[in-house]
Parts: sequence; structure tokens; C-alpha cells
Amino acid sequence: MVEFRYISWSEYGNLAEALAEKVRSKGERFDLVVGIARGGVPVAMVVSDRLGLRIDIINVKSYEGIAQRKTPRIISTLTEEIKGKNILVVDDLVDQGDTMEMVKQYLRGQNPRLLEAAVLFKKPWSKIEPEYYLEVGDKWVVFPFELGEVNRLRTANGDGVENRS
Repeated sequence: MVEFRYISWSEYGNLAEALAEKVRSKGERFDLVVGIARGGVPVAMVVSDRLGLRIDIINVKSYEGIAQRKTPRIISTLTEEIKGKNILVVDDLVDQGDTMEMVKQYLRGQNPRLLEAAVLFKKPWSKIEPEYYLEVGDKWVVFPFELGEVNRLRTANGDGVENRS
């Protein structure tokens, strides 16, 4: 059975701020933040705002339900030119690492000068190591903007639903 970790709005805000600060404290200068939709967009917005950077979005589909991975595929891509630029790719977490690996491989084909990744959470079994992350954990993380969706999926699967907000 999948164990869940529910993140409140307050905790989410604190985590996003902490990730931005972790990136800032390393001292690397980035030209653009690329958020991976869907889950990476809110944290990418905070990181880009706190670092004073522009943001662009890449849309990737990787999951069909709770813990039901599928091969990631890019649905839509960047509008910004990244050749020769320092790029920070931001997502909410890396699980197996397939999505981040695919996105970084895709972006490398556009010849950025630097390409680094930042996430809130990293799973211990991830095959990639983001340059910036806050926590390592093995629970299914439920962010506050997906609470309804997760509860609907848990109900459909016959799993008990926790009422968290």
C-alpha cells in the first residue's frame, strides 16, 4: 500500500521559499527557470520570482494515477531560446527520474551553457541526482493543489480518503 505525505499550503510555501534560497546560496547565475508542468509550475513560479528570473514551461505527461507511471512524453515545449544560457529546470519532485532525465536530454539538444535541476523532494531510488533538493523521502507526496484529484483517485481505487487541507 502506498503511504502518503500531505503538504499544506503553508508548508508548500515554506518549501518553495527554501528551495529558492538554496539555489541563491550556491551563487550560480541563471538566465531562465523552466518549470515542468504540471506539478513543477507552482514551485518554478516562486523560484523564478525570488531569483528575479523569467520563467518558461515545458509540459510533460508522466503519470496516469497514484503511483501509476508511464513513459514520459513532452506535450508542449518552450517559447524561449536557451542556446548559450544558464537554465534551471524546476519540478516538484523526482521519483524514478525519468521525466527530469528526458527533459534535460531534450533541453541539452538546444545547447544551453549550463543546465541544472531543482526539486522539493527526491525519492531514494531516483536514478538522477538533482543539483538542488530539500528532502529525500519514499512516501507519495500530495501537494495542496492536487488534494481533490488524489482523493478522487483514492476513492475510485477503494482506498480510504484522508480529509486534509
